[in-house]
Amino acid sequence: MSQSLAELEKQLDSLLSKREKSEFMIGVGYGNNPAYGSKVVASNEDRPIVMKTFVTPTVGYYHKSGFYGTASAYYLFDAIGDPWFEWDFSAGYDYSKNRNFLTGISYTRYIFSDSSDVPATPINNELFAYFYYRKWWVQPGISLDFGWGSKEEKIGPATRNVSGNDWNIVAAVRHPFIFMDVIKADDAFLITPSFGLTMGTAHYYSNLKAFQYISRSPKLKWDDKQERPEIMRDALQLSSSNKTGFEVRALDFTLNVSYVIGKFTIAPSYTVFRPFQGTDKSLMGYFTARVGFSIK
Repeated sequence: MSQSLAELEKQLDSLLSKREKSEFMIGVGYGNNPAYGSKVVASNEDRPIVMKTFVTPTVGYYHKSGFYGTASAYYLFDAIGDPWFEWDFSAGYDYSKNRNFLTGISYTRYIFSDSSDVPATPINNELFAYFYYRKWWVQPGISLDFGWGSKEEKIGPATRNVSGNDWNIVAAVRHPFIFMDVIKADDAFLITPSFGLTMGTAHYYSNLKAFQYISRSPKLKWDDKQERPEIMRDALQLSSSNKTGFEVRALDFTLNVSYVIGKFTIAPSYTVFRPFQGTDKSLMGYFTARVGFSIK
């Protein structure tokens, strides 16, 4: 999940030496998100977690120097409360001019609506950095992800401020395959298979890039609170028994495909992963897709 549409495009542009101008990007994405599947409000822990589909319109500006900024909104289908449950604002820098490596860093601010649909979380800030060595046929890479924040929690008539953090490391290997002029003279395919090993903490439900896929599988439906993984239990409960240390979280295989034709980019992606935490450690998978339009 840490390999976004923007990253794929920047990698493709770098390899093909196409990017010479700054540009605006307008896009829309598809995915699914953990949400409560019951209107009962009595106890969030007793409400079943299901996967609900969302679409996310995105606008971004990418400067030829490598700096960029993006804004995204998320609309949840079959929502119980406010369907616009999340807004993301990101700023970052990517360096892709060196043929031997690709690296970048970004900051994202998450703003959640006061929605009864999604699990609450104090994680509303994220700092993400990545590095890929591209000189070898198989490209090794590493990503570092740190999330932190705070949220007000209401317990009866009382209100308290809850703060928390999570951090993860993802070690990955991948190889991009590039095919030019496949259907038309000005198009290109970028196919990138990759393996990733995620290690880190999972104290809270979050949208951190390094750990999103664990909660995005359609198989993750829990009707018994005792069978839910730690990340999906009461997100704001501070009991040390619900917190976990730094552990190996999951191994995944992701196939990213980016098709560029003119100003349009179509980027489907499929991930298969095996979690090492929780009660269900079987193979799981999910599909996402994005479509983007470039304005130079």
